[in-house]
Amino acid sequence: MTTPALSPATRRWLTDLARGTVRAALDDGALRMPDPDSVPPEAAGPGAAFVTLRRDGRLLGCIGSIEPRRPLADDVAAHAYDAAFRDPRLPAVTLDDWEHMDVEVSVLGPLERLDVHDRAGLLAAVRPGTDGLLLTSREGRGTFLPSVWHQVRSPEEFLDMLWRKAGLRAGRWPADLVVERYQVTEFGEHEGPTPR
Repeated sequence: MTTPALSPATRRWLTDLARGTVRAALDDGALRMPDPDSVPPEAAGPGAAFVTLRRDGRLLGCIGSIEPRRPLADDVAAHAYDAAFRDPRLPAVTLDDWEHMDVEVSVLGPLERLDVHDRAGLLAAVRPGTDGLLLTSREGRGTFLPSVWHQVRSPEEFLDMLWRKAGLRAGRWPADLVVERYQVTEFGEHEGPTPR
């Protein structure tokens, strides 16, 4: 299971794209997709990404996709817009926010289904600090990026929070639950790129 290999120049281009998309939308509310002729080859193929916007460590928005369904550049632009203006948990980003915000892009690697059938098996299989997890069942669906590991004290807390996010009852393992893990290539404006 590998994460996408992106050159430093492409990472910077994608970060600039995310920031520029938000700035342009602050003027007229419109989402502008990148000109295909300007897109680096590494960002032109299918890709899945999350865009996270923060101001002084406070979350301004985070939206993304799990599976690649469009060019990576388009996915980053669309999710930058959505993180800024359509995250239902938070108010829309303002121009003042934009001037002080940090942009982080997480490009997802492929999903790997885990052969686990209970919480103990999942705790044994998951790699703290490395794996993002996706839960899918008829009862709910939810994911956490690997960066969430920095916000929890233990794997148990990570799973408890993910269960809540997915809308699953605490302590319950639905019969149809599918657990998949993935890794990301994570990079932002103020820190070096980090494969996770």
